[in-house]
Amino acid sequence: MSPRPWRHRFSPKSPSSARRSPDEPTATGLATVFEAGRSSCFTQSIQPVQQFAYTSGKNATDSAMIIDAMDLLYTNRFDGFCLASSDSDFTRLAARIRESGLVVYGFGERKTPKPFVAACDKFTHFENILYNDEQLVAVQPSLPAVATVPTAKANNSNAVLAQRSSQAVPLLKNEAQLAKQLRMAIEAASDEEGWANLAKVGGLITKQHPDFDPRTYGFTKLSELVIATELFHIDRRSPGAGKPMVIYARDKRQRRFGALSQGS
Repeated sequence: MSPRPWRHRFSPKSPSSARRSPDEPTATGLATVFEAGRSSCFTQSIQPVQQFAYTSGKNATDSAMIIDAMDLLYTNRFDGFCLASSDSDFTRLAARIRESGLVVYGFGERKTPKPFVAACDKFTHFENILYNDEQLVAVQPSLPAVATVPTAKANNSNAVLAQRSSQAVPLLKNEAQLAKQLRMAIEAASDEEGWANLAKVGGLITKQHPDFDPRTYGFTKLSELVIATELFHIDRRSPGAGKPMVIYARDKRQRRFGALSQGS
């Protein structure tokens, strides 16, 4: 029988005592360790911890992790926690940690129950972390013409070279939920003329949908995803010499502000 997946919990600022990985032995009673898992423990300086199941068919690892997490929480030495699991049993733990004012980063498979995802400040799917870079194809996006007040070098900027998956782009047309999320966030972050800074848009989406990730749709950046949907006007603005361009987006359905700007 295969052993349960390894579960790591650690903080970049945590003491070595917190860098442990508990796991249960197999049903045969013999602890089997994947070579890749052992190598990762060596590389990341993680101490593996063996947790036996006290009764057949019962899981003791999750309970041990929750107890350890609460012990660490009460030390008041940490700024946040990383919970790597696809198990909804950690939902209350994530909520309790956030109640103490700490940040919770969740990691799990796409099958992770929504309650656990929502309980985290940010949730990342394993599938996105293991994304195959060879599937990404560098493509220069074609940007629609935008009638805006000219900004320094905005029209000549080539700062964004969208890396997109050739299979992901056509599917965006059928992603009604994605379009709704983007439109609502851009509207909430927009100014009087409907323009929204994509940096603020990303923060709003993450608060409402902790598992939102452009990599889910085959893109490495939010700006690339927004451009590929072809639902928004794009404007690149220069904040000053030597500073990176700031990207703004506006829903194409909002035409009234552009007409007023041209007529003034």
